[in-house]
Amino acid sequence: MKLKRAIIFGILIWILTYILTSILNPIFTDNLPNVNIVVPLTIIVVTGFFGILYIREINSNEVIEGILAGIIFIIVDIILDYLFFIMPNHHALIVENYTLHIISMIVIILSITTFLGYLAQMTVDLK
Repeated sequence: MKLKRAIIFGILIWILTYILTSILNPIFTDNLPNVNIVVPLTIIVVTGFFGILYIREINSNEVIEGILAGIIFIIVDIILDYLFFIMPNHHALIVENYTLHIISMIVIILSITTFLGYLAQMTVDLK
């Protein structure tokens, strides 16, 4: 496990998710006022990107590494949410419904990183 790399990617995932959510939310809320799909979509895209960058450097036990990377990403997200949104009582779109955010984030991130680990261990023979 490359812990330092996973922590750095977790921080980058959190920062980019917050920035993209802040940028894209006005576009979606103006056109689709009752749909809050921005946060899950940004988590999926950003986690997929950094998950691929993390997993492609691993050569053994890719599924386990994917699960461990997902757990690190989740822990980093929860810590940063707590430090920047919960403690200072700053209300952002990400923490508007924090319980739903945590549950959906855990399911999405663990699914993506585990699936990427599974795909990384497969050998593809295109003939």
